[in-house]
Amino acid sequence: MSGFIKRTRAWLVAFALLVVWELSCRLFHIPEFILPAPTRILEVTWQFRNELALHAFQTLMTTIVGFFIAIVVGILLGVAVGSSSAVYDSLYPLLIGFNSIPKVAVVPLIVIWTGIGTIPAIVTAFVISFFPIVVNVATGLASVEPEMRDVLRILGATRYEMLRKVSFPRALPYLFASLKVAITLAFIGSVVSETIASNYGIGFLMLSASSRFQVALVFSGVIIIAIMSIAMFAICIQVERRMVSWAYRSQAA
Repeated sequence: MSGFIKRTRAWLVAFALLVVWELSCRLFHIPEFILPAPTRILEVTWQFRNELALHAFQTLMTTIVGFFIAIVVGILLGVAVGSSSAVYDSLYPLLIGFNSIPKVAVVPLIVIWTGIGTIPAIVTAFVISFFPIVVNVATGLASVEPEMRDVLRILGATRYEMLRKVSFPRALPYLFASLKVAITLAFIGSVVSETIASNYGIGFLMLSASSRFQVALVFSGVIIIAIMSIAMFAICIQVERRMVSWAYRSQAA
């Protein structure tokens, strides 16, 4: 019984919030263009289901593409930064400086360079999500004890063998921790880009709906983005449990 309650706790809290939201809108007669009731949002979502599905698929595809590019680039940079002190000293400060730039300010430049459409959304999703991967991979590589490195050198292991057999496996929990953060950031990047320079995607749909004061449709877009983010987050967790279950045995017990 306790296990069932634990699994359904989040659903119960979400349901309670929706009930409070619905009752507040009805009791206080809040106008729909300010805060639509959940039942109205559900009605609008069904009414525009085809249009929402089309734009949601566009956002999901651009986010996934940008996310996978961020994984590849993030792992390569993370390995370089974590394995070489020279690369760390020369590249890491630049990465920190780049990450501190508001990405909304970068999107217009991306649009100038790549044009309007899908490419800016992919690039923005990549730009906003690769930094956590770099940092966590580099941190994971640095977590290997110096004593273990010394023992491996004495046993004749090359630098590549130490990276492949010890350092990178040790960094996998850090990598998957960063992926769960990066996927949510990738969705933010895609939606921000779609609101600025795209004719498709949930961001474009929300911007168009807000200009027509269709607030319920805007909320539908927000909820769809949340659902897709949670789904991708859950996929990352499942892959993590299969690949690095050894790192969480004590927690599972």
